[in-house]
Amino acid sequence: MPIASRFLVAYPATPGMDFCGKIVTAGPGVTAFQPGQLVYGTTAAPTQFGSLGEYLLCKTGNVALLPEGVAPDHAATVGVAAQTAYQSIAPYVSQGDRVFINGGSGGCGIFAIQVAKALGCTVTTTCSTRNVQFCKDLGADEVIDYAQEDVLGVLRARGQVYAHVVDHIGLPEGLYAQSHAFLLPGKAFVQVGAASMLTFVRRVYVIFMLKSNKEDIATLGEWMQQGKLRVEVDSTYELEDAVKAFEKLRSGRARGKIIIHVSTESK
Repeated sequence: MPIASRFLVAYPATPGMDFCGKIVTAGPGVTAFQPGQLVYGTTAAPTQFGSLGEYLLCKTGNVALLPEGVAPDHAATVGVAAQTAYQSIAPYVSQGDRVFINGGSGGCGIFAIQVAKALGCTVTTTCSTRNVQFCKDLGADEVIDYAQEDVLGVLRARGQVYAHVVDHIGLPEGLYAQSHAFLLPGKAFVQVGAASMLTFVRRVYVIFMLKSNKEDIATLGEWMQQGKLRVEVDSTYELEDAVKAFEKLRSGRARGKIIIHVSTESK
């Protein structure tokens, strides 16, 4: 939202929300973190001085200590996208549930598949033809290729079998309007991303808003340490090439996370 951002964040500004870095100093009364420790997390909201700066000021509630064995590059990617995946699924499912994730190869989708599997769910997701195997490798039990199949037709034919739906795309049109055909009564349809979020139909509809917290960040770090959650890295850039990184992001062609090294100290 480039126009709206000028009203929310003072300029000049530094972009970036997610990070992994070394603590330089801690504020008065902070006991959980000490200088020299590696931490990861997110600013939780756009701020004037974001994570592409040499120094970053962050609230202790939005960071966690880096678990041993987890690569700083990988931890730097989970603040928003992986938390979004976790919070849009974990409160709604139980082990054994069938979950439908619309958009499994995007920034949140790659984590959503793995989160649902880590919680013991059976996962159906959608993606384009080139990403079918990619989504299966992430753990998806079934992949609907939207370039080759009628997603709504496939889902309607199943009947009411899904205990939860997460939509990262908002397409095909009518996905939520027809969700009563494949979503179990009383279960939620969580909208993470879409061009429009105006809808009035027969299933619980949740417009997702991230509420960052250190407990969820720590859980994701533990899962990375245990091998339950892996980070797919599309590309890595040094700070002097940050513009190229954003060009890649805006191209919509990244498959996995884009990482920028602000300094070499904590690689």
